[in-house]
This record gives sequence, C-alpha cells and structure tokens, in this order.
Amino acid sequence: MANDNQSGQQLIDLDRVVATKFKGKKLPGFVMRFLKRFIHQDWINEGLLRCREGDDFYSDALEFLDVKIEVEGQERVPKDGTRYLFVSNHPLGGIDGLALTDFVQKNYGHTRLLVNDFLMNIKAVQPQSVAVNKTGAQSRNILAQVDEAYQSEDQMMIFPAGLCSRRIDGKVQDFPWTKTFINKSVESGRVVVPVHFIGENPKRFYRADWFFRKFLKTKFNVTMLFLPDAMYHTQHKTFRVVVGDPIPPETFDKSRKPLEWAAWVRDKVYQLN
Repeated sequence: MANDNQSGQQLIDLDRVVATKFKGKKLPGFVMRFLKRFIHQDWINEGLLRCREGDDFYSDALEFLDVKIEVEGQERVPKDGTRYLFVSNHPLGGIDGLALTDFVQKNYGHTRLLVNDFLMNIKAVQPQSVAVNKTGAQSRNILAQVDEAYQSEDQMMIFPAGLCSRRIDGKVQDFPWTKTFINKSVESGRVVVPVHFIGENPKRFYRADWFFRKFLKTKFNVTMLFLPDAMYHTQHKTFRVVVGDPIPPETFDKSRKPLEWAAWVRDKVYQLN
C-alpha cells in the first residue's frame, strides 16, 4: 500500500470538526480527550496516512481494515456505459460505503456517493462524495451539487435511508427510505440497481442507539459518534453483497407515489438473499 499522503491535510482533527460544525463552540478538554479516544482518532489517522487519495483511497482503506466483500449477482448489471444509480441498505455506516464505492468504481467507472457532510472533513473522500446535511436545512449550493452529480456521466451510489440501520422490530434494518432517489432516477434517466449489503454492527452500537434515541429521546444523532468504534470492531471480516436486477426509470410511473416506490425498492433490496 503506497503512502502518497505526506501533507496530513486529510487527517481527522476532532477539535476542528467540532468548531466547524458547532460554530466555534468548544467542549471541555477532558470531554474532547475522551471523544478522541472513543472514536479512535489516532487509529483513523494512521489509516488515512497509509492510504492514497482519489480512486485508490477505497481499496487502500479496505486493505488497512482487512475487510473483503463477496459479491453475488454482478452479472445482472451490464458494463455497457449505462448510467446507474446503485441503492443499498446501510447496515454498517462506514465500511459498507467504502466497500460498495470501491466495487462500483472498479467495475462501472468513476462513482459519486451521497454522504453525510461530516465525512467531507476527510480530504480523500471528497472527489467521490457529494455532501448532504442530515441534521439541518440544505443550502442551494448543496442541492445544485446533487443535481449536477445526477446529471453527470459518473455512476451514482446512495443509501436512501440516510442514517445507518438500527434494530427495529427485533431485527437490524434501515429506517424507511426517502423518495429523493426515485425522483432523481426519473429526472436524470438513471437505471436503479438494488443492492443488499449483509452485515451488522457490534451489539453495543444498538444498545447505545436504544439508550439515546429511545430511552433519553435525544434529538441529536448521538449514535453517529459510535460509528468509528463500530468500524474499529468490524475489522478483519468478510461481508456478503447481493446485486439485484436493474430497474429502468420508467418503472416509477404515476401508479404509485414516489415514497411508495421507494418503499417498494427497499423491499426488493431486503428480498435479495
């Protein structure tokens, strides 16, 4: 694995992230020290220093994590220049994004992924990423960037749930999917490819989600802070991925509302086993 990143510009600096996200506010020093240990900031930065930037970042990151995926059904998706929109469930909140981006761009060309704007603090993911603010209003600039990405010749990938999967009704699954990808598929003429990424985070991730979201009813997505720790504990694993039949955009006609079509595609994904 080559180390082409000597500048350190892509490293995670939690102090800077907090100051940027919360408009200059500071947390007590002991809190920041705890958070840096909890999110494994030094381990993350070690991995970032060992990864190249650009398209190679994703394969380097997977090598650092010692994570592999076994893909089934790839033959259903022709490599003929079609502009695809790969839509997947989001069980892990990190590794699934790395692995699927690596898979799609290696097989179908340069890929753009819609990501939480927190991830834009990592320089290496910026060329493939389109930031989406999950905790506030979207700016016109962000919406314009999303439209540009869908109209481009790049392949697109999205997790329509927005947030990673939680334990719901006794099983790990996504929240209901948003309708945006249906509208964008129709507007841009992109063929939707359903993808089922099979995996789960460590149990303490779901216990933390229950405690903060269900018990304390915290509005801020505190569970997001547990994702780096979840990634740390899912190293050295192999995950199974099943690719479904492509769905032409004209499928999404007026017989159902976009939100109903989104639920229909979500069901299709979970039927891929």
